[in-house]
Amino acid sequence: MDTNKTMAPDYPDHLWRPLTQHSPLRGASVPIMKSAEGCTITAANGSRILDGLAGLWCVNVGYGRREIAEVARRQMEQLNYLAPIMSCEPTIQLADKLQELLGFPCHSYFSASGSEANEAAFKIARQYHLQSGKPGEHRYKIISRYRAYHGNTLGAMAATGQAERRTGSEPAAPGFLHVMPPYPYRAHPKLTPEEHGEECARLLEEAIIHEGANTVAAFIMEPLMSGGGVIVPPDNYIPLVRQICDRHGVLLIFDEVVSGFGRLGTMFGYERWKEQADIFTFAKGLASGYAPIAATVVKEHVFEGFTGAQDSMRHLRQINTFGGHPVSSAVALEAISIVEREKLADNARDVGNYLRACLAEQIGEHPYVGDIRGLGMITGVELVSDRGTKAPLGDPVVMKILGACLADGVLLGRNANTVPGRCNVVLIAPPLIVTRNEVDRIVATLAKALKGAI
Repeated sequence: MDTNKTMAPDYPDHLWRPLTQHSPLRGASVPIMKSAEGCTITAANGSRILDGLAGLWCVNVGYGRREIAEVARRQMEQLNYLAPIMSCEPTIQLADKLQELLGFPCHSYFSASGSEANEAAFKIARQYHLQSGKPGEHRYKIISRYRAYHGNTLGAMAATGQAERRTGSEPAAPGFLHVMPPYPYRAHPKLTPEEHGEECARLLEEAIIHEGANTVAAFIMEPLMSGGGVIVPPDNYIPLVRQICDRHGVLLIFDEVVSGFGRLGTMFGYERWKEQADIFTFAKGLASGYAPIAATVVKEHVFEGFTGAQDSMRHLRQINTFGGHPVSSAVALEAISIVEREKLADNARDVGNYLRACLAEQIGEHPYVGDIRGLGMITGVELVSDRGTKAPLGDPVVMKILGACLADGVLLGRNANTVPGRCNVVLIAPPLIVTRNEVDRIVATLAKALKGAI
């Protein structure tokens, strides 16, 4: 066979799309998106789609914000790029703004994506313990949770507790292990929410003990698990996790890539539980999808673990080419300003509560609806084939429901490629500017699709 010869492609274009099986695209006409404004995306053929996912949970301030575009234009003209080891005003101001919002002394390391932010967090945790730990310790292990998503680079993927995402790229990077997360809908029926939260926290502590606390560097978790199925923990879980990490000298990392900047009805997700991590990671809503930027923010005791003599090699030995990009930093500052001045966290809370109330009223008794849950402007509707046994609804029916919604002009998602046979949670997370009228349309469209799926 002459490998230099290739068959003429019969796909509509040469783009390799993520999470997409391309065989059905052969000979097909693929819709091309042309523009967007507010919560609505417009295709080249003029059709309009209400985006119920805010892109990928990121377009918090909505599409088409001209004030952000103007900030980007001005910054590009003034200083379009700077090596990250140098300093410029937008990046310094952004780090200062994050400290102001978080409300405690901290330092920010910038990169370009949530995966990179979590990779940096893992490296920081390991190096911090190496330089600050007690004799006999070798803290390198990272504990995360099943169903969690933390990124698609090798370390972040190893931390990700989603079997279908890892399939094909394993073996994973060593030093990562998983524990079960709290999952109130599927908890043992004899347990109260508080007992379930306590049990899941106990499983974390048992993992630390059995691995040897002197080998565990950090535990990473989302305050609210997003892509794994919008799983809200019992109120006592996060405070117990904080106590366990303190008891065993383990750094706590909050992955707030999704929950940060208003999504949960507060500026940051951790505020809901009034517990702070040692390390925070942000992306997505940091610049509302208008520019690629992410941040790994460490509290001051972690940062101080990297200070020392010039030749001590205690500094963070990492650099990202686009970390602290001047344009992305300026855009992030403006996006955060919009969230603040338009009180979008409050809107996320109020309209999010309205969304879940409408869902409960209109589809709560549907035979396929097992659970409706969420916080702020992120909601999950878990679909089941049997409400008694809670057996997950099969992929073909879930995809039929989502396809019917899209055909009616509403884009919703699901926890794709998570747990085999359990990708059955419909995800609803529109921009934080969404109105009650738009929520009414989302709910009515989903209700119609569910009715048609019976």
